[in-house]
Amino acid sequence: MKFSDQLRFVRQNMKKNKTRLFMTVLATAMGCTFLIVLASVGFGLQQSMVDNIVGDRLVTAVDIYGKNPDMHKDTNVYAEDIAMFRELPNVKAVTYRNYIGQWLNPKVDGEEVGSDRTIQVDFEAEAEAGFALSAGRLPQQDNEAVIGYHIREQLDEQGAPSGYKDASEWLNKTMTLEAGYYKDGEKKTQPIEVVIVGVTEKPTKEWNRDKTVYVGVSMLEQLEALTGTQNGELPYFEVENPTAEQIEAALANMPKPTESRSYSDVQVIADHAANVKGIVETLRDKGFYNHSIADELKQVNLMFAIMKIGLIFVGTIAVLIASIGIFNTMTMAVTERAQDIGIMKAIGAHPSVIRRLFLLESAMIGCMGAILGTIVAYLISVAVNAGLPVIIKQFMEEEVPSGFLFSVIPPYLAALSCAIALGVAVLSGYRPALRATRIDVLSALRRDV
Repeated sequence: MKFSDQLRFVRQNMKKNKTRLFMTVLATAMGCTFLIVLASVGFGLQQSMVDNIVGDRLVTAVDIYGKNPDMHKDTNVYAEDIAMFRELPNVKAVTYRNYIGQWLNPKVDGEEVGSDRTIQVDFEAEAEAGFALSAGRLPQQDNEAVIGYHIREQLDEQGAPSGYKDASEWLNKTMTLEAGYYKDGEKKTQPIEVVIVGVTEKPTKEWNRDKTVYVGVSMLEQLEALTGTQNGELPYFEVENPTAEQIEAALANMPKPTESRSYSDVQVIADHAANVKGIVETLRDKGFYNHSIADELKQVNLMFAIMKIGLIFVGTIAVLIASIGIFNTMTMAVTERAQDIGIMKAIGAHPSVIRRLFLLESAMIGCMGAILGTIVAYLISVAVNAGLPVIIKQFMEEEVPSGFLFSVIPPYLAALSCAIALGVAVLSGYRPALRATRIDVLSALRRDV
C-alpha cells in the first residue's frame, strides 16, 4: 500500500465524523495556543525589561578601564586601540571622551552658563551607540554642540539646588566659549561660537547632575590649533605673573596635538546584549580591563530562563490534557473501523501498515491543531500588545513605556510548541493503533469487537 494511498484512506475516514474531528482538533489547537501564549509572556517580559526598560546602551556597553600592566607596558588607551575595538566582531560602535583642559567660561545671551566642564565626543559614534537626548538632535555641523540636562540649574549661597530652568529653551541659541591661549608670553582669549542643538537626557540617578557642554572633533582641533597643546590644556603656574621664558618652558613640556593621544571613558557598544559576553572575553584576552552591566544581569537572565521553562512546562500540561481527546477519538475510530481492519488483514495487510494508518491519522490531527493553535496564538499576541497598554492607561492611569511588549513569540517557540503538540498526538494514538493490529480477523468481520 503506497504512502499516497494511505493518506487518501486516512482522509476518507476522517471525513466520516467531521464533528468529532473538529472538536478533537479544536482541543489540540487550544492546548497549543495556551502553551505558546503563556510562554510568550516570559519572552516578552525579558525582552522589554532587559532591552527597553534597562536601556539598550546600558546593557550592551562595555566600559574600558585601561590595559593590564602584566601584558602591556603602557596602560593607556590610544587611537590604535580604538581602531582595533571597532574591528571586533559584533561591535556596533566605540565611544570615548576627551576632556577640554581649560575653563571656557561659556555664555548664552550674556548669561553665564552653569557648566562644570567641556567634553569632546565623537558624535557620529555616539549616534550609532544611541546617545540619549531629552530635546533637540545631535550636532551635524562643526559649530554645533549639546548641553547637559541640568546646565541651567540654579544654586543658593550654600551651593544647594534652589531652582531649575528648562535647558531646552536654549535650543538653536548661540553659546560663546572663551578659549584661552598664550602668545608672545602673554595670555589671550578668543571667542568661539557654537549653536546649541540638543539637550541630554535626564540622568537616571537623581543625585547626578549633567552640566556638561559636549562639542565635536572639529571644535577640539580648533582649540588645539589655538593653544598648541593636546585637549587645549593650559599650563599651571604657581606665580601670578609668569615670565615669557616660564611660559615657553611650560608649553614645551606639554603634549602636542601631533603626539599620541590617550583616551578616557572608552565604551565598546555591542550590537546585541547576547554578544556582550563574547566581546568582554575577547577584550580580557587582549589585556584590557573592562566591565559590563551584562555581568550583573546574568542572574536576571537566569531567572527569566527558569520562568520561561516553567511556563512552557505548564503550557505542555494543557497539550497533554488535549491528548485525552485524541486518545478517545482514535479508540472510537478503531472500534468503528473494525470491519475495515478485518478486511485489510484478510487480504494480507501487514500489522505495521494498519498501525501506521492510525498513527498517521493521529499525527494529522495533531498537525492541524498545532497549525491552527499557532495562528491563533500570534493573533492573540498582537491583540495583547496593542490592547493592554490602552487598558492600563484607561483604567490604571499609568503610561506603558514606549516599545514595551507583553508577548513575544520567537519562531523557535512556535516550532517547539508544534513539535510538542505533534509528539503528544502521535503518542496518544499509539495505544489505539497497537490495539488495531491485534484485532482478530473473524471477530472483526462479524463486527464482534
